[in-house]
Amino acid sequence: MSELTGRVALVTGGTRGIGLATVRALRAAGATVVLTGRDQAAAEKVAAEHGAHGLALEAGDFAATGDLVKRVAAEHGGLDVLVVNAGIMESGLLGMIRAADVARTLDVNVAGAVAAVQAASRAMARRRTAPDGTTRTGGAIVLLASVVGTHGAAGQSVYAASKAAVAALARSAARELGGRGIRVNAVAPGVIRTELTAALPAEVLDRQAAAAPLGRLGEPDEVADVIRFLAGDGARYVTGQVLGVDGGLLP
Repeated sequence: MSELTGRVALVTGGTRGIGLATVRALRAAGATVVLTGRDQAAAEKVAAEHGAHGLALEAGDFAATGDLVKRVAAEHGGLDVLVVNAGIMESGLLGMIRAADVARTLDVNVAGAVAAVQAASRAMARRRTAPDGTTRTGGAIVLLASVVGTHGAAGQSVYAASKAAVAALARSAARELGGRGIRVNAVAPGVIRTELTAALPAEVLDRQAAAAPLGRLGEPDEVADVIRFLAGDGARYVTGQVLGVDGGLLP
């Protein structure tokens, strides 16, 4: 039996990049996985390819996010793992930032994360019966922060602010929810080789790789493996942490 057999996991923003790598990692660990994407057809297609279930979600809609989490818990007999990966990055120098971009970034990256954690914590606090007949409460929540939330980055002030808020959310929620057996942690990736970074000039990627002590960019599955650890029993005494997955970029 695999580590997460019999457990239900929800991964928001799970159709590509770190989110999709996390879906694969949790499935390999035995979990039943539900992933979300912006488009229902695309989410279902990706989910079918990886033995998961797909749902559409507008991550910036607070009410819709909470409703989706409740739906997943109701349809699958509970919720054991939540990974909040859905997010956006609006780049731009301070003098060029538009109010709409600020609002959109905070809605998706911060308010959406709060909504997901709120609904998931309610579901995880309920007693439920696993397929093997055992009953349990509690669960594991993992949020996606970023090294820029601590380190900062020119041209990414709003994104960095939103990710600093996500890290603070993880630390604060861990203090609130620990008594219910719910662990809350975050991972803070460095520069990871995804579709987003693929659009950057090669010289920029080379500089980013050289800045990390390991001398290279990270891969999505390297972040996903840390998320899988935080979701599993190996991390059963780990909560309120923001774990860097950045090749040593930050001390």
